[in-house]
Amino acid sequence: MKLLIKNGTIVTASDIYKGDIYSENGIIKEIATNIEYTADEIIDAGGKYVVPGGVDVHTHLNLDVGFARANDDFYTGTVAAACGGTTSIVDHMGFGPKGCDLKDQVNVYHGYADKNAVIDYSFHGVVQHVDEGILQEMKTIVEEEGIPSFKIYMTYDYRVNDVEAFKVLEALKELGGITTVHPENHEIVNYFREKFINEGKVAPIYHALSRPERCESEAINRMIDLAYMAGDAPLYIVHLTNKDGLKHIKRAQRRGQKVFSETCIQYLLLDIDRYNGPNNEGLKYIMSPPLRDKRNQGALWQGIRDGSIQVVATDHCPFSFNKDKQRGKDDFTKCPNGAPGIEERIPLMFSEGVMKGRISINKFVEVCSTNPAKIFGLYPKKGAIQVGSDADIVIIDPDKEVKLSKDMLHENVDYTAYEGFELKGYPIYTIARGEIIVKDNEFVGKKGYGEFIKRVKNYY
Repeated sequence: MKLLIKNGTIVTASDIYKGDIYSENGIIKEIATNIEYTADEIIDAGGKYVVPGGVDVHTHLNLDVGFARANDDFYTGTVAAACGGTTSIVDHMGFGPKGCDLKDQVNVYHGYADKNAVIDYSFHGVVQHVDEGILQEMKTIVEEEGIPSFKIYMTYDYRVNDVEAFKVLEALKELGGITTVHPENHEIVNYFREKFINEGKVAPIYHALSRPERCESEAINRMIDLAYMAGDAPLYIVHLTNKDGLKHIKRAQRRGQKVFSETCIQYLLLDIDRYNGPNNEGLKYIMSPPLRDKRNQGALWQGIRDGSIQVVATDHCPFSFNKDKQRGKDDFTKCPNGAPGIEERIPLMFSEGVMKGRISINKFVEVCSTNPAKIFGLYPKKGAIQVGSDADIVIIDPDKEVKLSKDMLHENVDYTAYEGFELKGYPIYTIARGEIIVKDNEFVGKKGYGEFIKRVKNYY
């Protein structure tokens, strides 16, 4: 397909300029002030922002937690992503059977996504136990499967201990990969969970209180030190929620460590008071780490502005409020962890970030598209508007006003955590590899259009 976008205000992580973009067969072929080619489709983007498609590097589609499954699969989840202006994702694979090898879940997730995803995608490897076989197998996953990032957990059933984390850091450094980590102090979290349950404190607010900020920040600091001892192994902190953890990250970055950090839209806009809502509404927000005291939000926005937080993602993991989440109505520990957000991220960051003056529009592109693409080996194929890049493009109308509601969204879940947010600016076109797949909030793409991306290593 030949596509021509005319008269738009083109925004990248570093530039803003008016111009036209011509793409052919899914690739950007020319960018100029006035292009007059014949095309199959011509879009007049006058008065609109033309930005690289969003890259969400923290999603959980098809996630099976044993007693519940995330409501979005690779079809419904990527349709929602596309409608919100995201054109590629890197999904965190869930745990497989006890003792399984690394390839087991890679195969499972290819089965989930193939012929279902509507946008391009990749996976993060998942490490649920560490032995010599697993460390050796990493080489195959990185070099043959094109998956150079792996996630380890410091909590949950398949958590790794410090020595195992150290071995993963060393192995991935040698392979040119990167370790991502869910940092929480498992023993302290479990202590508080058991204490509250024994005391009859079972309401949603006790989920948040059982996972205090220092449980996260202590684990962040520990992982930073382990990465340092592993020869400055690259480290990526997922879903940062609080200013104390950010202080540890900034200190490491100042001394030159390769430490990257991600926050999520919920930690920028929602706070711990949500857990006290009536009718068990707080169950909607049970996620780990939990929502924090509002005082952290300013520090996180500042971290985005000063570059110490490089990425804004979603941790999209939706469970229905009226069914799945009700498991926790009499005991917060029984509630599946996670919340939706894959569709809301780009509109919220544009409206709450750019239009309210918290960040520049260039920073918006940087943290929602370019940086995640660079850190995880997708750039410049993704995350860029330049000749030779994939024509993954989103057109945002800065004058379009929208009141967020579940009824207008495409996520396969019965609520949005952002019900009632009034937005200024919204995506009106989503283009994936040169094809229009969303127009005016209507999905017009094709099931299975998305392709698996073999990512490169050592880009950062």
